[in-house]
Amino acid sequence: MGEVEPGPAGPLEPPEPPEAPASRRPGGIRVLKRNMKRNGSRNCLNRRSRFGSRERDWLREDVKRGCVYLYGADTTTATTTTTPSVSSSSDLHLVLCTVDTPASEICAGEGKESLYLQLHGDLVRRLEPTERPLQIVYDYLSRLGYDDPVRLQEEATNPDLGCMLRFYGEKPCHMDHLDRILLSGIYNVRKGKTQLHKWAERLVVLCGTCLIVSSVKDCQTGKMHILPLVGGKVEEVKRRQYSLAFSSAGAQAQTYHVSFETLTEYQRWQRQASKVVSQRISTVDLSCYSLEEVPEHLFYSQDITYLNLRHNFMQLERPGGLDTLYKFSQLKGLNLSHNKLGLFPVLLCEISTLTELNLSCNGFHDLPSQIGNLLNLQTLCLDGNFLTTLPEELGNLQQLSSLGISFNNFSQIPEVYEKLSMLDKVVMAGNQLEVLNLGLLNRMSHIKHVDLRMNHLKTMVIENLEGNKYITHMDLRDNQLTDLDLSSLCSLEQLHCERNQLRELTLSGFSLRTLYANSNRLTTVNVYPVPSLLTSLELSRNLLECVPDWACEAKKLEILDMSYNLLTEIPVSLRYLNASANSLESLPSACAGEESLSALQLLYLTNNLLTDQCVPVLVGHPHLRILHLANNQLQTFPASKLNKLEQLEELNLSGNKLKTIPTTIANCKRLHTLVAHSNNISIFPEILQLPQIQFVDLSCNDLTEILIPEALPATLQDLDLTGNTNLVLEHKTLDTFSHITTLKIDQKPLPTTDSTVTSTFWSHGLAEMAGQRNKLCVSALAVDNFAEGVGAVYGVFDGDRNEELPRLLQCTMADVLLEEVQQSTHDTVFMANTFLVSHRKLGMAGQKLGSSALLCYIRPDTADAASSFSLTVANVGTCQAVLCRGGKPVPLSKVFSLEQDAEEAQRVKDQKAIITEDNKVNGVTCCTRMLGCTYLYPWILPKPHISSTPLTIQDELLILGNKALWEHLSYTEAVNAVRHVQDPLAAAKKLCTLAQSYGCQDNVGAMVVYLNIGEEGCTCEMNGLSLPGPVGFASTSTIKDPPKPTTPSSSSGIASEFSSEMSTSEVSSEVGSTASDEHNTVGLDAGLLPRPERRCSLHPTPTSGVFQRQPSCATFSSNQSDNGLDSDDDQPVEGVITNGSKVEVEVDIHCCRGRDLENSPTLTENFPAPCPEEHVRGLFFRIRRQNSVNSGILLPLNKDKMELQKSPSTSCLYGKKLSNGSIVPLEDSLNLIEVATEAPKKKTGYFAAPTQLEPEDQFVVPRDLEEEVREQMKQHQENRPEPEPNEEDRTELPEEFDTAL
Repeated sequence: MGEVEPGPAGPLEPPEPPEAPASRRPGGIRVLKRNMKRNGSRNCLNRRSRFGSRERDWLREDVKRGCVYLYGADTTTATTTTTPSVSSSSDLHLVLCTVDTPASEICAGEGKESLYLQLHGDLVRRLEPTERPLQIVYDYLSRLGYDDPVRLQEEATNPDLGCMLRFYGEKPCHMDHLDRILLSGIYNVRKGKTQLHKWAERLVVLCGTCLIVSSVKDCQTGKMHILPLVGGKVEEVKRRQYSLAFSSAGAQAQTYHVSFETLTEYQRWQRQASKVVSQRISTVDLSCYSLEEVPEHLFYSQDITYLNLRHNFMQLERPGGLDTLYKFSQLKGLNLSHNKLGLFPVLLCEISTLTELNLSCNGFHDLPSQIGNLLNLQTLCLDGNFLTTLPEELGNLQQLSSLGISFNNFSQIPEVYEKLSMLDKVVMAGNQLEVLNLGLLNRMSHIKHVDLRMNHLKTMVIENLEGNKYITHMDLRDNQLTDLDLSSLCSLEQLHCERNQLRELTLSGFSLRTLYANSNRLTTVNVYPVPSLLTSLELSRNLLECVPDWACEAKKLEILDMSYNLLTEIPVSLRYLNASANSLESLPSACAGEESLSALQLLYLTNNLLTDQCVPVLVGHPHLRILHLANNQLQTFPASKLNKLEQLEELNLSGNKLKTIPTTIANCKRLHTLVAHSNNISIFPEILQLPQIQFVDLSCNDLTEILIPEALPATLQDLDLTGNTNLVLEHKTLDTFSHITTLKIDQKPLPTTDSTVTSTFWSHGLAEMAGQRNKLCVSALAVDNFAEGVGAVYGVFDGDRNEELPRLLQCTMADVLLEEVQQSTHDTVFMANTFLVSHRKLGMAGQKLGSSALLCYIRPDTADAASSFSLTVANVGTCQAVLCRGGKPVPLSKVFSLEQDAEEAQRVKDQKAIITEDNKVNGVTCCTRMLGCTYLYPWILPKPHISSTPLTIQDELLILGNKALWEHLSYTEAVNAVRHVQDPLAAAKKLCTLAQSYGCQDNVGAMVVYLNIGEEGCTCEMNGLSLPGPVGFASTSTIKDPPKPTTPSSSSGIASEFSSEMSTSEVSSEVGSTASDEHNTVGLDAGLLPRPERRCSLHPTPTSGVFQRQPSCATFSSNQSDNGLDSDDDQPVEGVITNGSKVEVEVDIHCCRGRDLENSPTLTENFPAPCPEEHVRGLFFRIRRQNSVNSGILLPLNKDKMELQKSPSTSCLYGKKLSNGSIVPLEDSLNLIEVATEAPKKKTGYFAAPTQLEPEDQFVVPRDLEEEVREQMKQHQENRPEPEPNEEDRTELPEEFDTAL
């Protein structure tokens, strides 16, 4: 604990330590001084100690108590000589207070004049005396997302919060930035040209266009002599070494001689001062400097014409406040945006020289009439205020050519626009217009551009049929229009109407050049006459069944995007064509003689029904540069056809049925990208000789070897060979590939041991593709065995343009989750805190950078007894997760973006953020919630959306993806594309390929998690580890649909299983004594008996009221089992133990899914039928009581005997594997379970059965009598009566069963 400054006992301070003498301190504020050390790498503070237990106890008494970290002022001056007086220092005080403690009380206790608040390492604001610092901290944390008062108090005491919110006892003064200091230092100075004045050490500063000399040494508080240098001279003093003479201009010019110590300093000052003298610096940028007034020295620079004071805290009535700006007599441009003025500064209207004025985001509700005095004003920006009307005097500004009133509260277009004849744009995005009045626009003949995006437009009004010949550009994005008729705008050249609800669109084609109508419900698009000037047409994500006829007749049309429609045929006389995700079965062939005339260069035909017949058509387009034919039905690609596509640069053939890539691909000398994963390719194509090849993806094929040339092309950067299970790379080959930036190959499987366990419930595959960007800004997190193996964590992080934050989150978020899970069991609590803590832990990196984040946590479900696992998903930003349940997509995330979340967009608009034309908050990001970007608070928040759902046997897979993936794929398409793909890696790659084929050029990342939540995934021994057993036991199991057959899977069944290499007789000889009446433990670990059985979440520990039999220590195993269970019945029949010459059976209701079977007559209906396309994963049994014998008949449910015989996994059900490895038929008369039901009851709970015959003792039936014997056995089985259960026997007492093992 650091040094404690004692104070009086009072309501604001904890009890005094006994050894600390009491002394009176004003204000009754408890202060703990902390010495902190600075970490130079991250530029943040680290605690050396913590406040003691007494302070903690005081805080716990009331959640309204807390502490405020008070930092000292860091004064850093750019000097050439470092002195102790200007060196940086850092002092920290810990002030204990309550939410009601005002800043004035803390200042009195600290002896300070004011407190200052810094947000996100950026602006510093002086607190008013009545403001309450601790309440400010609590309000800030509450808006971030903290709800619990106790957790709120805990976070407020965390010093790491200083990266987001920090209090200062003195205002941090960075003079080099504040006053535009170019150079400064302490030198010998002499005033005047004569020798009368003596040399003296003074502080000399070159600031802006002035030379400033202090009147006393090393002091800036005294009188400062200012020498304007504009038009003056800088000369060398020859009589003194390293000296310069600075002279001002004019009749009364003054001169200062400055002597420097070194030649380097002399040359630096001469060079910089010469620039100032020769050039007139007219623009001053003081944005984001936490200013309350204009620095005094600036008023000596009379040549300033543009002054930028954006994002400060400028005041009106101060010595250098806004009321003094009239002193800048030549000021033409003034930027005062984001100053939170509240009231319009009327005195600005007296600066008649102004031509440009920016007053955005200042909270204005109205404008004064005096604004009409700014007759020279040409540009006026009033975005982000609360204006509802404009004064009529604004019409006097006849030179005004640009007026911005976006993101205000206008409900109609102001009529003053009619008077402003110089305006050519109506920019009113983000207001509250509901009606599009074309009649009003017709009266404004000077208006050419109309921007009404992000309003509430629902209807359109036309006063008359008169056409408008003036409007050329219109933007109606993100409204609520259902029908749009703009045929009266005969001069319209460009229309944006994306993300409306349009069903029909009518336009004039006289001047139309570009049309963007994506993401609507269009069934009809009418354009008349044919748009002869149309070059670009985007109609994706609509309900069009054919390409409009007028589009086919548009001769200049180059770009056509009709993806995600219902097309069956397309034109190809274009330069760019995207017809992916339709139902195309063929392509129109080019006419003879038109091959050389074809201009088609970019062709996207992914996810259609194209066959090999479409390949010859492609030859008619020899200028193709990009060709995407992924996920079609291609089986071959003729070599002669590929030979003619010499201009190809990018080729995507993934997801087809190709067996080879033609050798003629070597003729495509410009090819730099080849994507052909998920085919049946067995021969490595001849692509390593191409001079420009960069990216090759041949994953998930059947490659066996690679023939490589002696030297690889230097351009090769990425080679993906994963998923080729039969591919073996020699060391020589790997050495050859060592220079490749990214080489992806399968890792060699490691032998399964007790310490390496793979979950049987889930497996994942990950794919990330950079696209056309030079870096990958997407990272993923995958932990299959999380929290000691009882859960899993998966995540995707998208940094958009930065790669630092996704990597930080990838490395830290799982650890944060683990800590939060230990503090709370409520999913909404620990997930929300995980995101908020991760947001804080980003530190200074999160001040300017941000990232979308998605986190999925699978854990045992303790709340729902009917479910085994629950899935909790939390996200911010645009990363999403989708669950496939019964073949249907179930979205689990919420997209926090301006385009897809109207509620969040309205929140951001209400807080007066500026949304740029590309739909980004302040031009930075389209997300409204994300981790990081703290400087965009309160528009951008880190509070996540959280959803939880119990996992069932119907849940097949989970898809995680970033923004680029879900922008180009729908939920249904993504699920249908991968639910039948066996390998999760191939599934993830397929999703990324689909996105790229649909036109995605950005980073795309996808993760596919296959779920196996069912009885076949039971791992009652925790983490899949077996109980200690005799020598020779091994823990083996299998994963459902293993992605890589060569990779050994691991888990365990309900009991330990025998190794397939060990015979049944060998094992039975070791464990035979366990079935004796004396309960001998010979051959078993002595520590096994007292140890409680570990259960998986599928089979929790039973209650005392339900019979649960301890499973036996061993079950049969075989190489023919495909799920790691008993090969005889494909579901372990617990209690069946071989003991040399006899078989002993133990009945275990629990392991046969017989939980409370006696009270469940409809047991068969409760279990879903197995999927037909899968192998038999397990055999369901029903136990029937017979008389008073404590035994049961286990009958297979929903499975016919003939069906079981067809399945290789259950073939051994009718054939028993014996000690010598042979398989003999098991006749019905020797059915082990039936024999067990007839056995007499024993106190031990085990039942003696007839001797199992060895192969050499079996009765041999001659071949000529086989048919007769088989027929007799069949009749014997049919005539045998089936014992019926009796109601009386269903209420067996559990104490009749012995659980000795």
